Amino acid sequence: MSKRAIILAGGKGTRLKPYTVVLPKPLVPIGDLPILEIVIRKLVKCGFDHITLTVNHQAEIIRAFFGDGSKWNIKIDYSYEEKPLSTMGPLALINDLPENFLVMNGDILSDLNYGELFDFHVQNNNSFTVSSFVREHVNLYGVLESNSNHELTGFREKPISRFEVSMGVYIVNKKVLKYIPVNEPFGFDHLMLEMIKSNDKPFVKQFEGYWLDIGRPDDYESATEVFLENPNRFLHA
Repeated sequence: MSKRAIILAGGKGTRLKPYTVVLPKPLVPIGDLPILEIVIRKLVKCGFDHITLTVNHQAEIIRAFFGDGSKWNIKIDYSYEEKPLSTMGPLALINDLPENFLVMNGDILSDLNYGELFDFHVQNNNSFTVSSFVREHVNLYGVLESNSNHELTGFREKPISRFEVSMGVYIVNKKVLKYIPVNEPFGFDHLMLEMIKSNDKPFVKQFEGYWLDIGRPDDYESATEVFLENPNRFLHA
């Protein structure tokens, strides 16, 4: 089965400064490779044969590096945004989308098997499949619990909270394009709320491997360290 991927690569990478002062975020290196090249090489290993990069900020630099994809034995083409369209808005500009396709952020380091996620989505006839991950957040303070009389009833020292979050990896059925306006900013949050309101419920598939969005300097440094320990983990299916 032919597999198509749409990679969102139009952001300015503001949170990742100073690394993105000169380079667009998709070209920020993890070890010796740009993060987006790591993503592309992983997609090739997972059976994808066509990638469309949605670009805006520093688009020509990205295109000059990735070209037509022949270096990685995959077809790469481009969809240009005249203005930032958020995460889902760019899909309305692509007129040759197949029945099902992968959409993902271009700044993710993960050992997720994208091909298996795609097959799961198709086999279950989902409208939209969200790949999720459980992240832990350590509260930096001791948490007090008190009653209506302002008496201390409990205390937790730096409790850990767990949240199931979107990985920025989705498998999408073409029919959800009806929710997305043309050439208007439209985010993942907007689409999820529209689908829930329409009782067209997205499916959430939790992933238990490694995942990190490199959007912040501390996460970028952590991802680099993990990648250098075992690059093949992130380059092979």
